[in-house]
Amino acid sequence: MDWLQIVLLSLIQGLTEFLPISSSAHLILLPVLTDWSDQGLAFDVALHLGSLAAVVLYFRHELVTMVGSWGRSVAGRGTDEDARLAWWVILATVPVGLVGLAFKDSIEVVMRSPLVLAGGLIVFGLLLGFADWRHRGARNEYRMHWRDALWIGLAQAMALIPGTSRSGITMTAALLLGLNREAAARFSFLLSIPVIVLAGGLEALSLAESPVPIAWLDLAAGTLLSGISAYLCIHFFLVFIKRIGMQPFVVYRLILGGALIWLFG
Repeated sequence: MDWLQIVLLSLIQGLTEFLPISSSAHLILLPVLTDWSDQGLAFDVALHLGSLAAVVLYFRHELVTMVGSWGRSVAGRGTDEDARLAWWVILATVPVGLVGLAFKDSIEVVMRSPLVLAGGLIVFGLLLGFADWRHRGARNEYRMHWRDALWIGLAQAMALIPGTSRSGITMTAALLLGLNREAAARFSFLLSIPVIVLAGGLEALSLAESPVPIAWLDLAAGTLLSGISAYLCIHFFLVFIKRIGMQPFVVYRLILGGALIWLFG
């Protein structure tokens, strides 16, 4: 890959992994608009590693507290709000793990088309817009119940449909359940950690079986750029939605979905 391809792919992954605008839609558009070949599995793993490092670094203090409290809960030494939040992240990850293992390959083969992407962008974008406009909850992520986590987890499983956006559908579900905007976004970001670990782990297993040589400099650059852009994205997104809300992202999804229909319809 040349450096322009490395930079653009890294920035797209870092930004769209956490914004509610669907990373798959952007990554499928890029080869259409350029003559670049597929970046390869190793580079995908590197980009996921950068995104994972960013979200872990951003929420490092919360994660340390959650893991400690969760460990005490497992040991039978009481359950506080941090332990419960850790349990809710685990519970919400179960549906996407089960559905992903069972249907991921068939979903990608059958449904990975530009028109399906367009439909996902538009339909779930409108749903996000409705959730943000209609439900202005006051609860934060520490006031969630196990049923909230389960519903958000079931919604997250729908993100395997291209164009849905994992962050978008989990924020939508959280808003509909009465969480405020920042809490919906923070819980979505925390949920991304086990999901990225699972997805990156599966890709890494496939990579280990591949005889293709690895360009380590490209991977290092992709990891670094993806991580930096993802970290900045998380920070400014939380500030942005507190002041303005989700509607600009809804408009962007509708425009992008319309562009896909115009290009491929």
